[in-house]
Amino acid sequence: MRPKLSLRARIFTAMISLVLIASVLIAGVTIYQYREQSNQYHEQRLQRKEAQLQTRIEYILSQSPFPNRQQFLDSIFGEVVFQIADEQNVNFRIYNTEGTLITNTQLPATDGKASITESTLAILRQNPTTNYVEITEDGQSQNRSSYSFISNESGVAIGVLNLSYVDDDSLSAMELQNFLSRLMQVYLFILGVAIILAYVVSRFITKSLEEISDKITQTALSAANQKIDLNPPGKELSKLINAYNDMVDQLAESAVRLAKSEREQAWREMAKQVAHEIKNPLTPMRLSVQSFEQQFDPTDPSAPKKIEEFSTTLIHQIDTLSTIASAFSNFAEMPVQEPELLDVVKITRLGMDIFTEKYIVFEAPNEPLFARLDRTQLIRILTNLVKNAIQACDDVPEPSVFVRVQKKNDKVCIGVTDNGHGITQEHIAKIFEPKFTTKTSGMGLGLAMVKNIVQTYDGQIEVKSSTPKGTSFRVWLPLVNAAK
Repeated sequence: MRPKLSLRARIFTAMISLVLIASVLIAGVTIYQYREQSNQYHEQRLQRKEAQLQTRIEYILSQSPFPNRQQFLDSIFGEVVFQIADEQNVNFRIYNTEGTLITNTQLPATDGKASITESTLAILRQNPTTNYVEITEDGQSQNRSSYSFISNESGVAIGVLNLSYVDDDSLSAMELQNFLSRLMQVYLFILGVAIILAYVVSRFITKSLEEISDKITQTALSAANQKIDLNPPGKELSKLINAYNDMVDQLAESAVRLAKSEREQAWREMAKQVAHEIKNPLTPMRLSVQSFEQQFDPTDPSAPKKIEEFSTTLIHQIDTLSTIASAFSNFAEMPVQEPELLDVVKITRLGMDIFTEKYIVFEAPNEPLFARLDRTQLIRILTNLVKNAIQACDDVPEPSVFVRVQKKNDKVCIGVTDNGHGITQEHIAKIFEPKFTTKTSGMGLGLAMVKNIVQTYDGQIEVKSSTPKGTSFRVWLPLVNAAK
């Protein structure tokens, strides 16, 4: 696909093209006008010469002692035709009415045409009172040959006058060349001015459009959008700018309403989830209390044992409620904003001590790796990832969980890999979303909390899994030089 020209390029090209087209048109019109004027000049000059020549011939006829008849043409004009040619500064021929040459002012006489063609005579006879002009070209010049009848005092045609005329355009051609040369110089100057003017005008027009385009491109629902302020914007752009500024105001209002709506929706969804999770242990607690109330007999010898079992059941359900409350609290709680310089290797090693599973393998370098973050949050990240790995290995014949701390470039990496059932590609895109879980229990807040903590400390978390080969989580945190 051919790339489209920018608006600035199109404006610039249009203005320059307009000047060039105008110059070509004016040059063409000038050449055409010069040719028309030259043609008209030669035509009128030929008519004047022919009229003068006819007047002189009429005078000769009136003074001739010979009868004004066709058979006496040679005697009437004789040598006088050369005198007429000198006086009028022209060369001409006289033919009889049958088209045969009688006399010729061009010497020798054979230089003239011996006869007139029948087609020429036919045209003359159709219009005996007018002249007929033949135009021929020899490649360098244009020749005109005029034919008209010679009439006596009675109006009877006694001969044909032929006047030859060569169009001499050397002077007009020189004038035309000089004029076109000056015109070209003027238009070269105008073209230079037009190029500068076209650049300035296109720059002025597109500058405002570019600023408007940049503002529109930067417009986002989640950002604080700035209004366009051009002074003066121009009548054409003012409507566009006002429309954009109004849109910015409406977008800001919509963003506030949307954010409020999203927060309210999020809390509503969270409240529903918490309420649902709380109801799960409350139902067995209610049933247990009702059953105990109906079946308990203080005189029964096994009453102390039943009270102990009842208490254990209630304590277990209360612990479940406490776990739900703690999970919700931990997710909503912001990380501590006063991080300290910690040895990630040391803290991770201490955090691994709470896990007693023999299939967990921990590997870390002997040198300390420092990062600036909160100790509690680091342990929270580790325990969530390791617990998920342990749970993923349920029902696996030979479970394996590998925890590794390593240094890569300017980051410290905490990796947790298991050989569990893995996570499908469909679920990988959702595991960091609040409330999402593939387990039968839990609120689905653990990984969302981990991601929230990692991002708070400018880190990244990534996951790779391929069922049924297991899952690998890697947390990347900025490494800090303890000497600084």
